[in-house]
Amino acid sequence: MAGRAARLVLLAGAAALASGSQGDREPVYRDCVLRCEERNCSGGALRHFRSRQPIYMSLAGWTCHDDCKYECMWVTVDMYLQDGHRVPQFHGKWPFSRFLFFQEPASALASFLNGLASLMMLCRYRTSVPASSPMYHTCVAFAWVSLNAWFWSTVFHTRDTDLTEKMDYFCASTVILHSVYLCCVRTVGLQYPAVARAFRAFLLLLLTTHVSYLSLVHFDYGYNLAANVAFGLVNVVWWLTWCLRNHRRLPHVHKCVVVVLLLQGLSLLELLDFPPFFWVLDAHAIWHISTIPVHILFFSFLEDDSLYLLKESEAKFKLA
Repeated sequence: MAGRAARLVLLAGAAALASGSQGDREPVYRDCVLRCEERNCSGGALRHFRSRQPIYMSLAGWTCHDDCKYECMWVTVDMYLQDGHRVPQFHGKWPFSRFLFFQEPASALASFLNGLASLMMLCRYRTSVPASSPMYHTCVAFAWVSLNAWFWSTVFHTRDTDLTEKMDYFCASTVILHSVYLCCVRTVGLQYPAVARAFRAFLLLLLTTHVSYLSLVHFDYGYNLAANVAFGLVNVVWWLTWCLRNHRRLPHVHKCVVVVLLLQGLSLLELLDFPPFFWVLDAHAIWHISTIPVHILFFSFLEDDSLYLLKESEAKFKLA
């Protein structure tokens, strides 16, 4: 839900700095990378590098140039620490210790666990909620959109490339907009299906325009940040307004309120920008880990609400 917008805030801020962080501006780092590439990344040396590179690293797209940057990053970090300076960032990110081919192992694992939790709750939802429930198909679609987003989040934290970064951004935007659509269907669309269909077409056009501009015209991190914060605010205000209006009539909406408030509170973790503990666990990974039970609670709300709507629709059918 809105927590994805907070995540985009951090990603956009990091990306804006990616072209010139303190670490990669350091002459020691640049000279080290240049010497490493001249020594290892051409001719026979390159063939030797490829012959001894583990297959899982080559399949994940790690190149000789990437290895040089990684090794020289730690050379620079050691120099900073020996001189008593703070740990620098490189290309907009803190230094992380690789595990196998995972570039940010804690965040990748946390993203995978979020996706696994979403999959488990989707299976539970489909088992406990009949397809005749008015919100069934919209909720199932939201679950698949969330699963797709967590898949790309896992891929992005495993291997940060231009493609995986964009897919992570775009899929996160899709989750936020689909949550807005989910709220629209629940609050308006059940009574006025034509309104929901028109709003869905508008959101699809908005998402297409947003992605097309960033992909084909200019990947503007500032615009992307502003757009997703706006999407997230609409999402938060709409859900909370509906919950507050219905909390006495529908006791299960307290779960939705807790989810929205927790996601907003936990998003403050993104502001705690510190070097990763043991070069693995940073604020972003901690935030990802903390959202796992929140997503479970939200799907529990969707399950309760869908069953309530089913009973309500069956009661109206009997009266008719």
